[in-house]
Amino acid sequence: MWTEHGGRVRLEPTARRIRVMLGGTTVADSKRAQLLYLPPPHNAYAFPKEDVHWDLIRESDATDSVSGLGAVKLWSVEAGGKTAENAAWTVPQPPAGVEALAGLVLFRWNLMDAWYEEDDEVFVHPRDPGHRVDVLNSSRHVKVMVDGEVVAETQRPRLLFETGLPVRYYIPRLDVRLDLLEPTETTTRCPYKGVASYWSVRAGGTVHKDLAWSYKSPIPECPKIENLVAFFNERVDLEVDGERLERPRTPWSPARQG
Repeated sequence: MWTEHGGRVRLEPTARRIRVMLGGTTVADSKRAQLLYLPPPHNAYAFPKEDVHWDLIRESDATDSVSGLGAVKLWSVEAGGKTAENAAWTVPQPPAGVEALAGLVLFRWNLMDAWYEEDDEVFVHPRDPGHRVDVLNSSRHVKVMVDGEVVAETQRPRLLFETGLPVRYYIPRLDVRLDLLEPTETTTRCPYKGVASYWSVRAGGTVHKDLAWSYKSPIPECPKIENLVAFFNERVDLEVDGERLERPRTPWSPARQG
C-alpha cells in the first residue's frame, strides 16, 4: 500500500515531543512518538503504551479497518469530564514492515481536543516533514474573474507553492474588490498555515459562497501570506500574465453535474 507521496506505509521516529489532550487533561505525552505514514487523507502519531495514561483509557467492543493496516481495535478515552468514544486505536496484528505498531497507541485526531508538537498547537493532522509550503514574492500580472466580472487584479502577488496542491495566488487587499466580498462564518484550519477565514463573492447576480479566504494570523513559519486574499483556482477564472489558467481538479472543485 502506497502513501500520498509515493512511499509505503511506514513508521518513522520524530524528535518532537508530542502531546494529546481531552477535557483539559493530558492523555498522552511522549518524546518517543513515531509518525505513521498512511494512505490519504492523513498520517497519525503513534505513542508507546508507556507514554499513554491508561487510567483514562477503557476497552471498547468496537473494531475498525484502516487502509494499509487492516483490522484495528478501538478504545474509548475518558478525561476531564468528557468521553471520546472509540477515539484510540491499536493494531493487534500489524503487517510486515510495521510490526512495532503492536506496542503503540494511536488516537483519532478529530475526536481529541488538542494536539501539540512541543508547545505549538497543531491542527487537522500531523505535519509531514516532507510537505513544503513556500511563499514567493512575484511581479506576475494576476487577474481573478467571477462570472465575467473582475474581482481582483494585481502585479504584486505572493505565490504559495504547497506540496500536492495547485499554486495559490495571494493578493493584497488594496488590489481586491472588497465591495464584492461578503464575510462568512466559515473557518478552516491547516497544520502548515493556521486558521483561515472566508468570504463569499457577489458577482454576475449570484453569491458564490466561500470563494476567497485569508489568514489573519498565520503560523510563524508562514508569515508572508498574512492578511492577503486568495481565491479558489478551481472555481474562478484566473489569468496570470495574460494567460487563462485551466481550472485544476482537486477536492475543492465544484461537484460534477449529471
